Amino acid sequence: MDMAYTWLILGIIVSLILLGFQFYSRRSLTIRRIVEIFLLSFLVFTVGIGSLWAFIGHAFFANQVASNIGWATGSPFQMEVAFTNLAFGVLGLLCFWIRGNFWTATVIGVSVFYLGAAIVHINNMLSISNYAIGNVGADLIVDILVPLMLIGLCVAHKIVEERAVRSAIKSLERSL
Repeated sequence: MDMAYTWLILGIIVSLILLGFQFYSRRSLTIRRIVEIFLLSFLVFTVGIGSLWAFIGHAFFANQVASNIGWATGSPFQMEVAFTNLAFGVLGLLCFWIRGNFWTATVIGVSVFYLGAAIVHINNMLSISNYAIGNVGADLIVDILVPLMLIGLCVAHKIVEERAVRSAIKSLERSL
């Protein structure tokens, strides 16, 4: 299995395990909680740990990664990509402790980076016929799929949070 899918699948598995714990501990399992668990799992595992793994690849195995993508080896650009991944890895892990708009900012930043990478890979495929597995394989799919999932979950999270706040306000108003 390609490592690109590993972090996405790990995010799904962790989400399902956490949902199972919620269910078996008889805690209320609302749409709000389900969305929160999936979003947090993807931010911490898919983005956080996955980006740290990408940092290691680009920083310490740069020539191997470049060859896999079909790009020239020995470019200092690899270190720039490595540190970008390190930054998103740190942000993803911090999402465990910092919530709210920090999640939104992390989703926006990672999504811009991933979708930008997808555009570069597609352009590289079309302009110079680079069909290397690291350019148009699983990495390209993940570069598109992960941002779509993160954005969708982030929007859903904002919607269910807003509904919960409105419901709490209405409940408070009725009790006054």
